[in-house]
Amino acid sequence: MKVFVTGHRGYIGVHLVDLLKQAGHTVIGCDLNLFEGCEWESFTLPDQELVKDIREITPGDLDGVDCVMHLAAISNDPMGDLNPEITYSINRDASINLAKMAKQAGVERFLFSSSCSIYGKGESLDLDENARFNPVSAYAVSKIETEAGVKALADEHFSPAFLRNATAYGHSPMLRIDLVANNLLACAYTRGDIRIMSDGTPWRPLVHCKDIARAFVAFMEAPREVIHNQAVNIGANEENYQVRDVADRVKALIPSANIVYTGEVGADPRNYRVKFDLLNKLLPDFKLEYHLESGLEELYKKFVEHGFSIEDFEGDRFIRLRTLKKRLYKLEKDEAAHLV
Repeated sequence: MKVFVTGHRGYIGVHLVDLLKQAGHTVIGCDLNLFEGCEWESFTLPDQELVKDIREITPGDLDGVDCVMHLAAISNDPMGDLNPEITYSINRDASINLAKMAKQAGVERFLFSSSCSIYGKGESLDLDENARFNPVSAYAVSKIETEAGVKALADEHFSPAFLRNATAYGHSPMLRIDLVANNLLACAYTRGDIRIMSDGTPWRPLVHCKDIARAFVAFMEAPREVIHNQAVNIGANEENYQVRDVADRVKALIPSANIVYTGEVGADPRNYRVKFDLLNKLLPDFKLEYHLESGLEELYKKFVEHGFSIEDFEGDRFIRLRTLKKRLYKLEKDEAAHLV
C-alpha cells in the first residue's frame, strides 16, 4: 500500500515509518521538521519526504495514496496552550482540510491521531468512548473538534477512524522527556530524585509510543467495516496508573532515588482512567508489546547507553515546549502570512 504519514519525524512517527517499511509499504512522509536536531538515534526514512507545513498540503501530494495516517500536530497541553490560535489552525483546521483533500484525492482510509486527553477532568473512572468530554486545554479541544469535522466526511468511499491514544511514554529515536513517565525516570536518573509536581493522585492511561505506531498499522490492515468512522481508545485496561504508581515503578528501577512531592502545580485537573474494551472487541488480535515496567526498563538502558546527563535533562533538546518557544516566532510569522 501507499501510505502518507504526517509528523513522520516525530516521537511516534519514526516508529511508524519503520514498521510500515518493514511490512513492505511505500511511505510518503510529511513533516515541517520543527524539531530538527532533537533526535538521539538514527531512524528509518520514508521513500519520499515532504518538508512542509500540513496547511500547505495539496490534493496532488496525495495522488495514489491508499491511507493517510495523520499524526502531525502542536502536541500536548502545555504546547497547545502556548498559542491557542496556532493550535486550532494546525491541529483542527488543517486536519479537517487534510481529510477533505484526502477524500477529494480518492484516499480510502484516513486515520487520525486523537487523544484520551479529551476526557480531561474525568467525571468518573473507567471512561469508555461514550464518556462525556471534559477538556482542559486547547490541545484537547482541537482533537474533539477535529473528530467531529472528519467524522461528518465519512461515506461509502471515504473511511476515517480516530485513535484516541493514551498518554505516550518510552524510548524513541526522537526522544521526549516532557511526558510523565519519561520525565520521572529521567529526573531520577540524572538528579537522584523523583519529583512529582502534583499530589500524585491523578490517573493516566499509559501506552508505549511504539505500541501506538503498531495500532496505526493494525487499523490500516483491519477490514473496513470493523473500524469505519470509529473512535477507539488505544491502550490497555491494566495500563492505567496514578502518577504516584509511576513513581513507584521508577524507584524500583533506581532504588537510590527518593520520591519528592513538590506540590508546585497544586491539584492537577487532568484526571482520567480509561477503558479499552472496544479496542479488544474490534481488534482482538492486537495486544500491546510493552507494559510500563518493560518500557521503563528499556528507556533506562537507553539512558545508560547514551550517557544521558543532567545537561540533557535540563536542556532544550528533549523538551518539545522549550524547543517550540525558541522557534515559535518564525511559526507566528508564517501564521501571519496565512492571514494576509
